[in-house]
Amino acid sequence: MGPLSARSHAGRELVAIHPGQGKPAGRGKQEIDYQRRPTDGYVFGAFQPATGEALTATYTSRSIKTFIDFLDKVEAALPASAERVYAILDNLATHKAADVLLFNLAHPRWEFVFQPTYAAYLNLIEPWWKILKSLALKGRQFLTWEAVEQAVVAACAYWNAHRHPFVWGRRRRHRLPRKYGVACMPKATCI
Repeated sequence: MGPLSARSHAGRELVAIHPGQGKPAGRGKQEIDYQRRPTDGYVFGAFQPATGEALTATYTSRSIKTFIDFLDKVEAALPASAERVYAILDNLATHKAADVLLFNLAHPRWEFVFQPTYAAYLNLIEPWWKILKSLALKGRQFLTWEAVEQAVVAACAYWNAHRHPFVWGRRRRHRLPRKYGVACMPKATCI
């Protein structure tokens, strides 16, 4: 999951409500924090669009070793009846490392598909990351990485309890009703 956007929080400076005679009251200020919150780890995720099932794991670093460990967790979570596993990956150097290719050779049902550069919208996990952020992180402040891990685990468990097949595209409620063209016969009654 990428960096979080800038968040504002209440400032630490006290505001004088009744400063004294002849002085105006102070204004409340918002301080803006532009760093990742917190920067202690990364969230890895796998998503099955056909069932809507998601798997997340948190790691303290984004390295080849942690990525291989995550792939092993995904392999253990997948049913043995699945013939093919398509892993859609971006062009991060970690995803193309020799150890990842060895993992691919050791697991013949896996196939890695690399999405084109600047085409994140082709990967169905990207809208799911947005949902995970809104379930786990939106509107909350985390002081420790353990709190972020707990929030991600709870949000993923909630999602899996209420999962549904994930369809790419706009939601049905945003689609306009179909309008018929000139070739459509109007409803007529025969006498």
